[in-house]
Amino acid sequence: MKAIIGGTGVYEAGNSIKRTVDTEYGSVEVDILELAGEEIVFLARHGKDHSLPPHLINYRANMMALKNLGVKYIYATAAVGSCNENFEPGDVVVIKDFLDFTKSRPMTFFEGGDQPVRHVDMSEPYCSNLREKFYNKAKEEGLIIKGDAVYVCTEGPRFETASEINMFKQIGGDVVGMTNVPEVVLAKELGICYAALGIITNWCTGMKGAISLHDIEGAVAKNRERLTDIFIKIFQEGLDQNNCTCKDSIIEL
Repeated sequence: MKAIIGGTGVYEAGNSIKRTVDTEYGSVEVDILELAGEEIVFLARHGKDHSLPPHLINYRANMMALKNLGVKYIYATAAVGSCNENFEPGDVVVIKDFLDFTKSRPMTFFEGGDQPVRHVDMSEPYCSNLREKFYNKAKEEGLIIKGDAVYVCTEGPRFETASEINMFKQIGGDVVGMTNVPEVVLAKELGICYAALGIITNWCTGMKGAISLHDIEGAVAKNRERLTDIFIKIFQEGLDQNNCTCKDSIIEL
């Protein structure tokens, strides 16, 4: 089974059946779409009414619910600010790596106890196969991708200061958001292929101009339908976990 995780403003993807999935971390509501015989799970990261701030999202419940449904492949979207002059509001980027500046979130399923110590290899955080397929399909569909980006994840819900953004630029960050960590880490721990696309909604603090809700909503609206359509087309063409290392990323001691 495949899944699409939507961030800000990416909630509607056609007719669907609602389902509540219970996990040891909490209950999660998802929509399941059936398209041309293919079941696709859609998860609204912030909730359908956008009521969950980024630091309070139950990431472990979300990812475990998808695992329990049999999901092996996830495409995620994330609204991001740009601290790279080459990436402008309205652009789409493929996230290739991340820098984690979160502070208080549960980050792992590996809590020890009666379980052996486990680590997860993050040399390739985002599935190489899903990323390549997205690039190819986007080109076929005429969607311009501005390039690969390093995602800086902050705790939120506040935006970052100009000095923080300047630091992120200097250490290699391209875009800044509040939700992709620990989501990408948890997917890797569960052996799920995961790729994320950044929709650039604004310039980061201190870059160019002020951040406004209108800009964020407009940038997302411009791209959400096209991205969802591309994800679904890739899913319908078929995927194979033998084309990447995602399912073999656990190192057990």
